[in-house]
Amino acid sequence: MTLAIVPESTPLKLNEDGVVLVGKTRVTLDTVVAAFLEGATVEEIVEQYPSLQLADVYSVIAYYLRRKTEVDAYLKIRQDRAAQVRQENERRFNPIGIRDRLMARLNHQSQG
Repeated sequence: MTLAIVPESTPLKLNEDGVVLVGKTRVTLDTVVAAFLEGATVEEIVEQYPSLQLADVYSVIAYYLRRKTEVDAYLKIRQDRAAQVRQENERRFNPIGIRDRLMARLNHQSQG
């Protein structure tokens, strides 16, 4: 018996927003790599994100390990963009005193 060695594509796709997703899920490459770097096993990642397939996560981790520089650059761009969005949101919606404002709104609703 001969084992057929067949190349398989990495289960990653780019969505319309430029975000890399794993398999046919909405789980991002960022999420899987972060969990892996935090010490989670592939099995633990799949347990935490049940929409993921075990083989897909192994493949994505292998992809990350083979292309660490490229993936790290992509992740850095994503982190920088997230920081920009966070700053924009904080500028537009001042977080200082938010709890007090929400509690006042809740009290007003419960009284009315």
